[in-house]
Amino acid sequence: MQSSATVLVYSDDANTRTQVRLAAGRRPAADVPPVEYVECATLPAVLERLADGGIDVCVLDGEAVPAGGMGVCRQIKDEVFDCPPVLLLIGRAQDAWLATWSRADAAVTLPVDPAELADSLAALLRSRLSVEA
Repeated sequence: MQSSATVLVYSDDANTRTQVRLAAGRRPAADVPPVEYVECATLPAVLERLADGGIDVCVLDGEAVPAGGMGVCRQIKDEVFDCPPVLLLIGRAQDAWLATWSRADAAVTLPVDPAELADSLAALLRSRLSVEA
């Protein structure tokens, strides 16, 4: 198992980024490595950090403004080589079809349910890390 995993959290709202970090914690599941978080508040910051490499999973806020996480997800899936899996935070369960359109790998609703977020994040980390192994 690698020593740590890096999770990019994108939201224009610092409270949402904090909510994600606190909900998932340092280790979302016993069988995944400890997580280090990289926080981004703007689309240019997300693109720059992805270009630098080393991101294992992205958590994108679908309610972010001006660049919403759904559009950001679709853009990075089209433009980033070997794009990491994306967990999309959506405002309503009915928006799941939009998460599918954006090509997100998983989606959870806001406000974040800590167990659901940790489970989804751990599943994406497992899939990413098993591909890299």
